[in-house]
Amino acid sequence: MGLIKRVEERHVLIQQHVSNVERWGGVNLVIDRWLEQRHQLLLSFSALDDACDRDLTTFDRGLLDRFSEQLLDYLSLGHFTLYPILQQEAREHADGDALAAATQLLENLDPSTQMALAFESDFSDAHRCRENLAMLPAWLERIKRGMSERFTLENLLIARLHAVHAPTSEFVAGLSQRLGESFQH
Repeated sequence: MGLIKRVEERHVLIQQHVSNVERWGGVNLVIDRWLEQRHQLLLSFSALDDACDRDLTTFDRGLLDRFSEQLLDYLSLGHFTLYPILQQEAREHADGDALAAATQLLENLDPSTQMALAFESDFSDAHRCRENLAMLPAWLERIKRGMSERFTLENLLIARLHAVHAPTSEFVAGLSQRLGESFQH
């Protein structure tokens, strides 16, 4: 077999692999990034909550700003990136039940989204922060409950829309092995 033909065949294999990564791995990468944002959000929340437990008179506004930014980034990644990808995946599998479940789950996320936006508004600048600082501990308690409910709903969304359509680990391992073998020849 000629060198050009082998290069062309490998190029096709690479393109197929890239397509599979975009289809399956890409979603997982978005989920991984989103879960990492969730982790960072929880760390920021804990730091902010600890600061409120100590003394509001010496409160570090930087903790609040960091938490608010991470909260909005987390919500945005879900709403504008992850959820549409999961819905598209369900459409590609013609899974009407999953799409109906997604619609219901996404509607149930709306109250925590609105709560997060109201929180951000109440603490959006130095003046509003000073005005509302005494309410911060109560706000954090609401945020904690709302985000806990949200995380549960989001986990259900991922389980319903992605996990049931994701390729099995055996399939992925076999695909990886076949792709690896094709490059050795």
